[in-house]
Amino acid sequence: MYKKILVPLDGSELAECVLPHVETITNGCGISEVVFVRVYEPLHAVAQDYILPEDSQQKGIEIAKNYLNNIKEKVKYDNAIVSSTVLVGRAPEGIADYANKNNFDLIVIATHGHSGLSRWVWGGVADRILRSASIPILMVRAPGSTPR
Repeated sequence: MYKKILVPLDGSELAECVLPHVETITNGCGISEVVFVRVYEPLHAVAQDYILPEDSQQKGIEIAKNYLNNIKEKVKYDNAIVSSTVLVGRAPEGIADYANKNNFDLIVIATHGHSGLSRWVWGGVADRILRSASIPILMVRAPGSTPR
């Protein structure tokens, strides 16, 4: 059923709580490809009036690539090709777009479990991906997070 999984990570330990779940699904279901993705959001994506100098943007992208390479070195998936990519832009839209255009079967993402005002303030990235993607999504509640 699932052959190609997309795993969005933001560089936090909280987001990495999905890794054991991805390992179980990948090894237990014969997944053929796992792609880790991190979105670099330059300031101009948040504040239209400010654009980072090119050097700063390149540095941010390089940091994201190094992070994903470290994750790829940590994981062990039976018979699955593991790759990574860095997207530039707004995370929810970029991830959903990338998933829809690249024939993924499943997105596995961590959620903080925020609701109400807290979700609005923090942006609800996982929630917005859930509403934007046209494929199944497994949302893993991070250990220690509680519904509010």
